[in-house]
Amino acid sequence: MKNIYIIAATLVLTLFLESNAYSGDIEEGKKLAFDRKKGNCLACHMIDDGELAGNNGPPLIAMKARFPDREVLFNQIWDPTETNPNSFMPPFGKHGAITKTEINKIIEYLYTL
Repeated sequence: MKNIYIIAATLVLTLFLESNAYSGDIEEGKKLAFDRKKGNCLACHMIDDGELAGNNGPPLIAMKARFPDREVLFNQIWDPTETNPNSFMPPFGKHGAITKTEINKIIEYLYTL
């Protein structure tokens, strides 16, 4: 019986630590998305809690519903010209403006919208 309590406590602690790491990724992703030297999403997109948003790109709403396949959203940020050669969205990842890790953090934030 004692082993069950140890396993349960370990599981709860693991979930707690993972949720805190996840929460940190969301906050860091938001900072990256709003950072003018990094993601700069607000230059073209309306985001609910962003100020001075642009309107050249679509509003960033219901992102998880619009991009249920995370890889599609990742590729859109990495290099949108792969699927749309006429896209005016910069290929942030391909040009080295943001890293793969940073894109994944931005996606964590976008999935909260």
